[in-house]
Amino acid sequence: MPLIELTTPAGVLPPETRNQVQRDLAAALLKWEGAPDTEFFRSLAWSHLREVPAGALITAADAEPRFRADVTVPQGALSERRKAGLVAEVTEIVLRAAGLDRAAALRVWVLVHEQPDGSWGAGGEIIRHADLVALAGGERGSDA
Repeated sequence: MPLIELTTPAGVLPPETRNQVQRDLAAALLKWEGAPDTEFFRSLAWSHLREVPAGALITAADAEPRFRADVTVPQGALSERRKAGLVAEVTEIVLRAAGLDRAAALRVWVLVHEQPDGSWGAGGEIIRHADLVALAGGERGSDA
């Protein structure tokens, strides 16, 4: 149930990068979760781009564009090392898509939300983290 939602001011991302940034964010999320790179798992990795009006994400200091990536994963899916890797990669993806350099990194926030086991449903059923791990093992085995 990996879900990544990027909130960005309207017009900051060039139109030609919008779909690619969503795909890159979803791929990074799957990678850091340790999910296999298969069609099935790619279909589960949702990426949502939310544009808010220009000037809606600012600070008390300035009106430079800000970005917020909300990442939802099953509880226990990401170790501290994996969270750190995910945060770093998501930040780089967003900066690249917006045409910004590393100096703007503090304008990208990544919030990781861990969904308690048994509180996510899909296809009319509760999906547990153990179910996904078992599926991943089967997917890895079928790719070998």
